[in-house]
Amino acid sequence: MTKQKAPDKNLQNVAKDFEAAPVNSHNAQQVQQQVNDHRHQDALNHKGN
Repeated sequence: MTKQKAPDKNLQNVAKDFEAAPVNSHNAQQVQQQVNDHRHQDALNHKGN
């Protein structure tokens, strides 16, 4: 196993998401939609065609 020189970027992003509490239901929906959009784009980028 190699030594990690920098903090894990994915974990940093997750930690940022947990720090930002949604103000209301509209904001919560926008945050969730952004997560869904990122997952969808990631799936498209890793599609093996």
